[in-house]
Amino acid sequence: MPFKIVRNDITKMNCEAIVNTANDYPTVGTGCDYAIYKAAGYEQLLSYRKEKIGYVEEGGVFLTPGFDLSAKYIIHAVSPFYVDGNSGEEEKLRSCYKKSLALAAERGIHSIAFPLISTGGFGYPQEEGMRIAVDEINAFLLTHEMLIYLVVFGRGATNLGSHIYPDLESYIDENYVKDRRKEEYEEFSYEYGRRIMNRVPVFPESGIKEAEIPEEAVDVDCFDEHKSALEQRMEHLTDTFSEYLLYLIESKGMTNAEVYKRGIVDKKVFSKIKNNPHAHPKKMTAMCLCIGAKLNLDEAVDLLARAGYALSPCDKTDIIFSYFIEKGIYDMIELDIQLEEHGLPCLIS
Repeated sequence: MPFKIVRNDITKMNCEAIVNTANDYPTVGTGCDYAIYKAAGYEQLLSYRKEKIGYVEEGGVFLTPGFDLSAKYIIHAVSPFYVDGNSGEEEKLRSCYKKSLALAAERGIHSIAFPLISTGGFGYPQEEGMRIAVDEINAFLLTHEMLIYLVVFGRGATNLGSHIYPDLESYIDENYVKDRRKEEYEEFSYEYGRRIMNRVPVFPESGIKEAEIPEEAVDVDCFDEHKSALEQRMEHLTDTFSEYLLYLIESKGMTNAEVYKRGIVDKKVFSKIKNNPHAHPKKMTAMCLCIGAKLNLDEAVDLLARAGYALSPCDKTDIIFSYFIEKGIYDMIELDIQLEEHGLPCLIS
């Protein structure tokens, strides 16, 4: 796979070059910049920058030796500070990726690791920064051969992965049925279909069956609320994927931009879906939009079905996706990290 999203300390990546988030003047910043200077040899790298490079404008790049790093080279991308999204930040950020990759290709570099440029101390929104990184890396790989790593979590990053990992493993073990005996598979598939696909509530801990719930225990207001929601959904029974997605976005009080940015879906791809009622997105794109729209499992299953897709208990990608939806973890970067760590293709790459 020429493009991998990994969780690691970028200074420990075993590749020919790593990319640094540099300042325009020869000063050392915080986060990724400081970590790379410290690992490479602070004084020698800073002296090299001052003596041989000097000032470089935002969006520009320059190359230095890796010094004490295992990487032979450091490509320094002068990262834009995020102001308001309308001050040329996107153009400069895209330039950082384009020029870094072009310089790597010019030097004959075969493997390179990027941080998520500008999304730390430079203030760029993480999801938007990720979308730009994926856009530029994928565009480059259309015409070049190179192993590219996107190191999205390094020092000081969130610990979400370590918090969810044990729970996720238990969820996969409980729900993945590939290696079970035929009888177990049939029993599980029936229950999985009841609980997940058909969304029929069960109460395994208490041993109470649905029919045994006392009438006085029913919350009438809650019932009326669900009845109203059901009636609304019935009105959209024949909606296409595009129509139903737009209905869900509106019903949740979200904007289209919020959804495609959170789902890290290209704006042009979203526009094609929005403007074509009969658009048929790829399954991975549809799953990204489920995360972007913060759908619950019931809504996600329904939306995917309108594009002809289902969530399978025999597919680990579907199981991990279902876990994130059930837990309300609407973080595409973390989802892709978990897929990569389980040896599965990433959704956004």
